[in-house]
Amino acid sequence: MKHLLLFVLVSLSGVSQAADKRPNVLLLMSDDLAATLACYGHLQTKTPNLDALAKRGVLFNRAYCQFPHCNPSRSSMMTGMRPHTTRVTNNEDNLYTNIPNVLTLPHHFRNNGYATARCGKIFHLGVPTGLESMDDPQAWDFGTPFKSELPYPPKQESVVKVKSGKKQGLSWQEIPGSDDQLVDGVLAKTAIEWLGKRDKDKPFFLAVGFHRPHLPLVAPAKYFDLYPFESITLPEAPADDEADIPAPARNGAVPGYALNATPEQRRAAIRAYLACVSYVDAQAGRLLDAIKQMGLDDNTIIIFTSDHGWHLGEHGLWHKRSLFEESARVPFIMHTPDMKTGGQRSDSLIELLDVFPTLCDLCGVPAPKQLEGQSLRPLLNNTTASIHDYAFTQARRGKDAEFWGRTIRTARWRCTEWDEGKNGLEFYDHDADPYEYTNLANDPQHAATLKELRQVLAEKLPPIRQ
Repeated sequence: MKHLLLFVLVSLSGVSQAADKRPNVLLLMSDDLAATLACYGHLQTKTPNLDALAKRGVLFNRAYCQFPHCNPSRSSMMTGMRPHTTRVTNNEDNLYTNIPNVLTLPHHFRNNGYATARCGKIFHLGVPTGLESMDDPQAWDFGTPFKSELPYPPKQESVVKVKSGKKQGLSWQEIPGSDDQLVDGVLAKTAIEWLGKRDKDKPFFLAVGFHRPHLPLVAPAKYFDLYPFESITLPEAPADDEADIPAPARNGAVPGYALNATPEQRRAAIRAYLACVSYVDAQAGRLLDAIKQMGLDDNTIIIFTSDHGWHLGEHGLWHKRSLFEESARVPFIMHTPDMKTGGQRSDSLIELLDVFPTLCDLCGVPAPKQLEGQSLRPLLNNTTASIHDYAFTQARRGKDAEFWGRTIRTARWRCTEWDEGKNGLEFYDHDADPYEYTNLANDPQHAATLKELRQVLAEKLPPIRQ
């Protein structure tokens, strides 16, 4: 009788496992990608695959990272905790030293019966302290080896003749050949192969982290060919744009990011960046096609986003780590099975912190108590709903990262403090000034609003000090 009961229990367990119909998760992340997709209104960019995803999902216009730097942002997103909780504010900081036994998003899903796989950069890679990565080794059933890039094939002779030097930060290269000669093509291919071989008795959590358009700006020549050099325009700005910007926020405040280049060199860099964006779009398209061809589309949650934004010359800035809109804002597109709001846009404020609680909510996975974000479910059901009054981003700048910045974004305003205001204040009205050209911090007309938002910063976002 005991043997019969054991057989029945084992059989029922097998039926339960085989019948696990919780939704799958496909998390696609790009590195250093500003909201430069065509579906975000960037008319120069060609991103047909992500544009198609936006037409059947929800595109979030106001999505913000919590720290525009690779390791801090990814540590925050993957734990659902703000940077002042993780205390990860540089690429060298170790999440697992700061918070031993920290529970990460993929680790939590693995603990709850999901088959998990990582292809590429999800946690930070290439840490200069001798560590191979900041990956969570307990998070994955499968993970690709850590390589920042495959060896480049021979350089393609470009029709665009632009000289640049190392100090100008304009490292770009056209290569001949196929997509799979670079790592992002290999990552897409590997992820598709894993989908075909995965444990089909379990729902999956597949995270694919593309390296582009992170520097160096390298892509196959066919993507450069999409952007004739003469079609590339530089961002326009008032002549006095930088006059009212505090010193920590200016070009040169981060020495490695300082840029002194001709307009021709800048146009070449923008062209290369957009070529890399189109290259990433093509790799994302391969995965989206595979999901559909494998019959997984009707039960897979898809998210596409980036760890932070990137500057293409706005305010004289290139790279990341600023608290302007171009650096703090990220593209964010989400599709869920049977969604009723497909093709709509949301202007509601969201944060990368919201990814962890959202996926727990939608997948029936219990949400751990550590989470500091909110589920996006209300916005997926009604794109005009609201879950946040504010979005917060923090940053460090300066020669030794000695300037600490924090910013609050509302539907209308951005208020930024450097060292609690001791080293500068910024205040922008997005209704009248969407590109943040006019700093209103000293305008008495808006003093009451500025005071209110600074008080919220002080209450909600305590200073980080290592």
